[in-house]
Amino acid sequence: MINKKFDKIVNDPIYGFITINNRLILNLIEHSYFQRLRRISQLGLTHLVYPGAIHTRFQHAIGCMYLATKAINQLQKKGHKITKLEENSLKIAILLHDIGHGPFSHALENSIVNNIPHERISYLFMEKLNKDYKGDLTLAIKIFKNKYKKKFLHQLVTSQLDIDRLDYLKRDSFFTGVTEGNIGSDRIINMLNVVNDKLVIEEKGIYSIEKFLSSRRLMYWQVYFHKTVVSAENMLIKCLKRAKELVRKNNEIYTTPSLLFFLKSNFIYEDFKKNNVILDNFANLDDYDIYNCLKYWRKNSDFVLSSLSDKILNRKLLKVKIYEQPPSSKKINDLVKTFSTKNKCTFEEAKYFIFCTKISNNIYDRKKSNISILMKNNSISDLSSISDQHKFNSFNNKTEKYFLCYTD
Repeated sequence: MINKKFDKIVNDPIYGFITINNRLILNLIEHSYFQRLRRISQLGLTHLVYPGAIHTRFQHAIGCMYLATKAINQLQKKGHKITKLEENSLKIAILLHDIGHGPFSHALENSIVNNIPHERISYLFMEKLNKDYKGDLTLAIKIFKNKYKKKFLHQLVTSQLDIDRLDYLKRDSFFTGVTEGNIGSDRIINMLNVVNDKLVIEEKGIYSIEKFLSSRRLMYWQVYFHKTVVSAENMLIKCLKRAKELVRKNNEIYTTPSLLFFLKSNFIYEDFKKNNVILDNFANLDDYDIYNCLKYWRKNSDFVLSSLSDKILNRKLLKVKIYEQPPSSKKINDLVKTFSTKNKCTFEEAKYFIFCTKISNNIYDRKKSNISILMKNNSISDLSSISDQHKFNSFNNKTEKYFLCYTD
């Protein structure tokens, strides 16, 4: 009798060889919904600052699944019972957690669709796949939605210290070359434990957690919110906004069919749930649609659309000044008027090139969830109560900055 194996080996630049030996997981990876993630950049337009940052959501998802496997093995070694079905379901949940991202990931999250977080679209994709696979994803969806009795499994998918963050910090650090973001994911996973159905970190791992939070803070301000990245991604947002405006005024512009579908309408979450055609069109969208359109739009007769497209494609990005307090409306209006006069465009058109955006970030938000530390005496303490207070304040305080984007 021939033994049919379903093993697959992926050579990952971060972790080396990753073995995938579950048939359902292999089928999900080979599905067009998941393969689409090869065409969704992990860091949007960050490659315009860090040229190596061209990795994709596909790589990130595979990496997350690998770390989930390590976390499960570690928890099992410490005596926690996790069945094979729970293990595979957790791996599926983390594998598909980002499947709902649109083109350029977070950069266009509110441009293609309005006020629908990618997690909710991920859930709809998972529901659709669950029907296709006759209910085999039911437990994975329960874990993803935090509806399963073992709550610590959901915490591995999403929490202040989840598998998602452990992978993206290490992966983004590697591809950007920003070594300050490199974290000891192995050390953190080795320190994982479960107490009263809650994920905890053993006390001896506290310095690794402080390093994790410090690295995350540095990566946000040095990479994710780098002023040039903010400029480029906001220009892309403005470009999509202008395209949508033109389409709704019945101006003919080139678009791919799937992008045109979303430029014409403002869909809400209920629309996605009721109409599979919307989800199918979303599944056809990726970075290539946007790049393809930008190449056509830069020759469009509309001044705003053509100028923004050309600037993005050729990295002629808007300048940026960062403020602790919002710049005065007079300052912004003066810049808009000057640009309008110089380029013979309307005041409203000029506002596409002169604008201010607020960026805020809170590295450790106790209101959402916390990181619990298992002390040597078996008591549980919140990280904030035992971490060095001066250091912890830099994690806990919400930081807000104002980015004024402008051009001469």
